[in-house]
Amino acid sequence: MNPGYAKAVVLLASVAMIAIRAPHWQKSRGVRVAESRKGTLEGVLLTLAGISFFLPLVWIATSALDFADYPLRPLPLALGTLLFAPGLWLFQRSHADLGTNWSITLELREDHRLVERGIYARVRHPMYLALLVYSAGQALVLPNRIAGPSCLVAMALIVGFRMVPEERMMSERFGKDWEAYRGRTRRLIPGVW
Repeated sequence: MNPGYAKAVVLLASVAMIAIRAPHWQKSRGVRVAESRKGTLEGVLLTLAGISFFLPLVWIATSALDFADYPLRPLPLALGTLLFAPGLWLFQRSHADLGTNWSITLELREDHRLVERGIYARVRHPMYLALLVYSAGQALVLPNRIAGPSCLVAMALIVGFRMVPEERMMSERFGKDWEAYRGRTRRLIPGVW
């Protein structure tokens, strides 16, 4: 099967992700950061996330990663393409629901409030879920042993290392309101975990 199909799907999904995030990034940058918990680990995680986002684009635009290619198969291409849709929908929905509270890192904005509406009424970390679903789609669609799973590995590390400190930060900021919210929602999968 022609890898051009995978390149087109990954390129469209990447453009969609940028189109979703860009206006929210612009809006949230206009709100002063009240508290930041950026550290070395956070810097490493953000660097990995950036690399993992650009590796598929390097695969699309150059032959630098051709040595790690394998044949594209119709079933993984179809399944991965199907995963992009809910991943991008959740990504858009979580940005929209967070509004200017959104940050790419562990930060609280001035006048930060606890968001409990929309998708956040059921899941505490829908953006992490969105990124995991999206990156699983990418791993299936992109027939390259490096670029394909790069985003999934980076997102798994971010979720693994960031979720607990983020929840601690929210608990410290919102106290009983956070504890009540935490008691009626799940971290990533509604009704499960």
